[in-house]
Amino acid sequence: MNQYVTGAVIKNLREKSKMTQSQLAEVLGVSDKTISKWETGKGYPDITLLEPIAEAFGVSVTELISGIQIHNENVSANMMRSKFCICPVCGNVIHSMGEAVIQCHGVQLLPETPEMTDEDHMIFIERVEDEYFVRIDHEMTKAHYISFVAAASADRMQMVKLYPEGEAQARFKISGVRRIFFYCNRDGLYYIDVKKGIDDKDKSYDDTEERRALEETAKKLFG
Repeated sequence: MNQYVTGAVIKNLREKSKMTQSQLAEVLGVSDKTISKWETGKGYPDITLLEPIAEAFGVSVTELISGIQIHNENVSANMMRSKFCICPVCGNVIHSMGEAVIQCHGVQLLPETPEMTDEDHMIFIERVEDEYFVRIDHEMTKAHYISFVAAASADRMQMVKLYPEGEAQARFKISGVRRIFFYCNRDGLYYIDVKKGIDDKDKSYDDTEERRALEETAKKLFG
């Protein structure tokens, strides 16, 4: 195990739970001196006590070990609040709609912060019948590539995994798609909002200035 519960975490959770060292000791069947040793870093709880400690504080064992307390909230199944975690070791992509403690290959993963597309990560969207054809102007070498593209609507997420030396493109059912995400293995997560009146036309707009002008027009027309 690469991480283990620390005394600071135990103390913090105990105080948040408004428990004394003696009260926690009684719940766990140990002495209050033992609790004191844990909290001052002079000892660690046996691994068999991790689950009872987590139960005493009302958290999961993963939360206890990571030191991150998760507050579950109803996010109304809104995919627009999606978060993506990408493992730097294997490239695994984990999608979540709320807070989570996620580990892969012994690494604790944090959600990527998406940035708007820029001139080095141009994305073009074209409607083909009932689908969006998405193309990203980006090299696809073994060292520098787009690893996935995802299309988010209010109630669903469509994702396509891409691979080095393949094509940086994907197709998605239109089905209320409002935002496109994609991940560059060097530069991180990017997004672009699908524009009504622009991206639902049977033509893509590769010219950046033209697209911006059309976006302004669409904004005035459709709000």
